[in-house]
Amino acid sequence: MVSNPINPKKLLLTKWTAVQPLSKEKHFLVSKVILPEIPDQVIEFVELEAIYSKKTRTIPWRALEKSEVWIQGWK
Repeated sequence: MVSNPINPKKLLLTKWTAVQPLSKEKHFLVSKVILPEIPDQVIEFVELEAIYSKKTRTIPWRALEKSEVWIQGWK
């Protein structure tokens, strides 16, 4: 199965569903794309906000490519 490549610059405000709920949280929104301190470096992290509790966590954006952990959209 070939998945669509994810562009980190286009992740802001995208919706994600955790395959295994994290701390009873299932639905998340990318609330921030964390830009590197040096502009020529690549984007490595995003901030996810839980929809229900509004808690945030920072994760490597490439973790969202793992279909066994994340599903794009709210399911």
